Amino acid sequence: KYGIRHSLPDGINPATDVLIGGKVVFVAGYGDVGKGAAEALKGQGARVIVSEIDPINALQAAMDGFQVTTIEDVVGDVDIFVTGTGNENVLTVEHMLGMKHLAIVANVGHFDNEIDIAGLEKLAGTEKIEIKPQVHEWRLPTGRSILVLSEGRLMNLGNATGHPSFVMSNSFTNQVLAQIELYVRGENYPLGVYVLPKHLDEKVARLHLDALGVKLTVLSDQQAAYIGVPVDGPYKVDHYRY
Repeated sequence: KYGIRHSLPDGINPATDVLIGGKVVFVAGYGDVGKGAAEALKGQGARVIVSEIDPINALQAAMDGFQVTTIEDVVGDVDIFVTGTGNENVLTVEHMLGMKHLAIVANVGHFDNEIDIAGLEKLAGTEKIEIKPQVHEWRLPTGRSILVLSEGRLMNLGNATGHPSFVMSNSFTNQVLAQIELYVRGENYPLGVYVLPKHLDEKVARLHLDALGVKLTVLSDQQAAYIGVPVDGPYKVDHYRY
């Protein structure tokens, strides 16, 4: 969420030089990536529409103030399309043929099959023109054009430099602590896939607080006993969803 909140506009702005404020933006998916994307674009003044398959995520999007509907209902009204689902064929050739002239198409979710670029390449009567590196105008047989960023691949990497270093520091710290845990306590982990233990997750966060000037409140022994957690954590059950 926090990485894409930074790297999505970081890619759109230099790629297109388009003012995001006032634009109608469609975000496909409201998982962690979609939430960060929608928040970033809303912060730039866009009118954000979200699509979802999951009723819980759809409810979250609606409660966060976003219109939630299908792409088919709004495809001709949208200025910028952003896919963040991790699925395939989220934007089809049929969708792209229905887009307004010079609609911007961007993917931050998955490989280049999230947007059907292969289908677009096979479509008779199309012409692909490089505007600048990683920005292509596709002239469609409808007489309209769309702008596709990073060939339909991850545009926050193709049109920008990806997530900022602070976000990556959290990710890499996770990996290092996981490796240390496996080395020191390997006998506790038979072959399998594991979620990082909660106390290590909290340690990763603690290690990054000073850089942000964060000061934690400390539980008293009485308070810790009252809610049934150790004073120094972990503070949540393993299945807690932050």
